Amino acid sequence: MGKKQRFYVVWEGAQPGVYYSWAECQSQVLHHPNALYKSFATLTEAEAAYKENPWKHLGKQGNGVTPGSTRKRTRQEVYPSDSIISESIAVDAACSGNPGPMEYRGVYLGDGRELFHFGPMEEGTNNIGEFLAIVHALALLKQRGSSLPIYSDSVNAIKWIEKKKCNTKLEVTERNKALFELIGRAEKWLHENSYRNTILKWDTERWGEIPADFGRK
Repeated sequence: MGKKQRFYVVWEGAQPGVYYSWAECQSQVLHHPNALYKSFATLTEAEAAYKENPWKHLGKQGNGVTPGSTRKRTRQEVYPSDSIISESIAVDAACSGNPGPMEYRGVYLGDGRELFHFGPMEEGTNNIGEFLAIVHALALLKQRGSSLPIYSDSVNAIKWIEKKKCNTKLEVTERNKALFELIGRAEKWLHENSYRNTILKWDTERWGEIPADFGRK
């Protein structure tokens, strides 16, 4: 027999609500210091619990947080699984030279299927490609109404997304003018849109190359 589906209530998180999988729930509570969430056996129970005070359901049987507690929770306490989330998207970029021809893509971790592939574009950098790849994934997921998390192995690109600014030192030239127009559109999208997706750092040291890697190292 297959594992029975459980339903997840997020009272405090990036986007409170009722979720149908652990992956979606985890994407809402990851990196949220005051997250309150719990799983339920049925959708009816979950929807009813969401409308109630969370402390009616939390405690020893909840997510390890008790009312009035001020202790800091460890990563293991907050996130019961430290493994890779298969229901997610991984993005990566490749650049032949720095600057040089740049391209990026996104894949679904569940089956390795390529969801998008853009480029190459002239005179780009790897960091720019990583930034654009994340924005592309965010826009695609929002269009589909999905809150799946996104993996990137670029610390710089993740920081740029948080600041809604591609903080590249690359200068505009005639060859990369189209690339900078794309960057401008990406920054504009970030300023004009909100999203529920969590952007996660891919742990290359522990997990190997990110699945969206172009394999050119």
